[in-house]
Amino acid sequence: MELLDAGVDSTVISLWLGHESSRSTQAYLHAHLAIKEAALAKVGPLNEQPFRRFKADDKLLSFLDAL
Repeated sequence: MELLDAGVDSTVISLWLGHESSRSTQAYLHAHLAIKEAALAKVGPLNEQPFRRFKADDKLLSFLDAL
């Protein structure tokens, strides 16, 4: 995760770790929220609406708690 934060390409990390394929490194990319937020910050807003984080309402949270 530190290497990804430092901007090291995931294929290089995959090689350093001895992964058979760079696809096995993808799990780290999917799990790292800061990388996702940085990527979203570089993208312009869709339909001129500013980016805002989703906040679930009480009804949705209650539903999820009941699962």
